[in-house]
Amino acid sequence: MDDLSRLLGDLVSIPSVNPMGRALDGPGVLEAQLTGYLEGWFRARSIPCRRVPIAAGRDNLIARFEAPRSARTLLFDVHQDTVPTDGMTIDPFDPRVEGGRLYGRGACDIKGGMAAMLTAFARLCRERPPGAASVILACTVDEEFTHIGSTHLAASGHGADLAVVAEPTRLDLVHCHKGAVRWKVRTTGVACHSSSPGLGDNAIYRMAEVIRLLAGHAAELSRGPSDPILGPPTLSVGRIEGGVSVNVVPDRCAIEIDRRLIPGEAPAGAIEQVRRLLRPLSGPGGDVLFDDPWVTMPALVPNLGDWAGPLGDAVAAATGRRPELLGVPYGTDAGPLGERGLPCVVFGPGDIAQAHTKDEWIELEQVRLAAEAYYRIACDLG
Repeated sequence: MDDLSRLLGDLVSIPSVNPMGRALDGPGVLEAQLTGYLEGWFRARSIPCRRVPIAAGRDNLIARFEAPRSARTLLFDVHQDTVPTDGMTIDPFDPRVEGGRLYGRGACDIKGGMAAMLTAFARLCRERPPGAASVILACTVDEEFTHIGSTHLAASGHGADLAVVAEPTRLDLVHCHKGAVRWKVRTTGVACHSSSPGLGDNAIYRMAEVIRLLAGHAAELSRGPSDPILGPPTLSVGRIEGGVSVNVVPDRCAIEIDRRLIPGEAPAGAIEQVRRLLRPLSGPGGDVLFDDPWVTMPALVPNLGDWAGPLGDAVAAATGRRPELLGVPYGTDAGPLGERGLPCVVFGPGDIAQAHTKDEWIELEQVRLAAEAYYRIACDLG
């Protein structure tokens, strides 16, 4: 096994599970173990880095390559966290290589990209190629849930001219993506014994009406104003919970809504659309209530400008293939960075179809090509 594959195996073997709002606990939850490994990895190569506390047990890690002669600075961003391991059919933290693929939680999203970025960054620090750009490497936290790491990074005055955000793009260049806002809607009612349901008011029945209206709203969104690259906005109800017992008429129910935003839409406006839609369902027996959103991820608007050509050239030189310039429906750390006016591109090894899956894997050849491409981008865009 080569050094790059060994590094990826090390990263996968270190759990960095994002609880994503659930009551998960234990040594493999949150990013602290991986942050410690990365800090040691930089130290072993005499690369200065610093921790930036973001939340309890969650630190961004920032390293910098100062080029000998460059007026440009690139920001390389890669997140440390993975989604949980529920339903996986392989050992999530015992990386296995088979048929040119490495299997394990995070192999595709996004530790393959992390291994490639780290390898390219260490090579820059070691070789110090003339004409290269300076590079800030940011290993951020909480990308999978609320993006607090990249939001803090975006507000920190990093001084970069262009951001390259690692995500599985099959080595294509992503220059725009949808945003997201996520929040809970709650219905209330009046509890009573289920043998006399007429004495109460069923919050689940009220929520059923909420969901019926939301399904219609989602269909209207699919037929409404659309982005020429990203298509229409979307809405999905992803979770529901309610009641305390089968023999008690429920006095509460809650759902979680995922609303994907296209450029030009604001999170507050999307929520207000739903609020107006559901207002008639509140009544004497109970209310429809809105929690504050826990995610307000901005869409990434195309803003590469003159960077697009040199980026394509650098990737083509590294991979032997001209990358496509694409838009995608999912969100990334580029959203908060781009909202601040920083030109952003999302680029990395692996296919998003393999992210978060029961047997997550990545092709090692793609990781190798990505490491070369990140290095070429830094060398050619200085």
